[in-house]
Amino acid sequence: MMNSELWLVVPAAGIGQRMKAECPKQYLRISDRFILDITLSRLLDSAPFKGCMVPLSAQDHWWPDSESAKDNRIQTCTGGKERADSVLSALHALDEQADDNDWVLVHDAARPCLHPHDLANLIDTLFEHPVGGLLAAPVTDTLKQAGEGVTPEVEQTVDRSRLWRALTPQMFRFGALRAALESALENGHAVTDESSAMEFSGNMPLLVEGRADNLKITVPSDLALAEFILGRQ
Repeated sequence: MMNSELWLVVPAAGIGQRMKAECPKQYLRISDRFILDITLSRLLDSAPFKGCMVPLSAQDHWWPDSESAKDNRIQTCTGGKERADSVLSALHALDEQADDNDWVLVHDAARPCLHPHDLANLIDTLFEHPVGGLLAAPVTDTLKQAGEGVTPEVEQTVDRSRLWRALTPQMFRFGALRAALESALENGHAVTDESSAMEFSGNMPLLVEGRADNLKITVPSDLALAEFILGRQ
């Protein structure tokens, strides 16, 4: 299995404006641990990663106080303005260490609830695939398309049968992801995740079903929910 190495990238340069907190959301605490520390330790302890790169903001002054700063498996680099810029910065920082055919898994810093079974299933499902893919969850809610206005009317109910929510990790070949991100950014494409960059390059990722409790902490109420999920897992 290990003819190609596994690398982990966890972009952590964001400022998390929707949390309205005094620090970026990855440095909020659950059970007295930084969310970022929980996320990194859960991934690195659950799969045989060759190494890990964490892009940080140039203004980040919380990282030295983290558990992760003392973990010799983790390297850091300076991130960019957007997620795609940070991921690309991490790939460039790993250029001398990783081969183009290696796998890179990109995971959200504020997703501490990834279940180890989902991580193992993603790697096992994709390891021989030419492109890669991502964890995702089928949409279960009824979806409404809204019209214009502050309090819009429903325009239509959207067929959800083929709609999935993109989760992370997203797992792609190192060289292909680097090239796809470079091309997408050069051409002004809106890159909301690594899969979208791969799609722009004509490489269609696989959807690997993951657990719906792989929560991304975005608003204050998510903190208590994440703590509950982690306690149950």
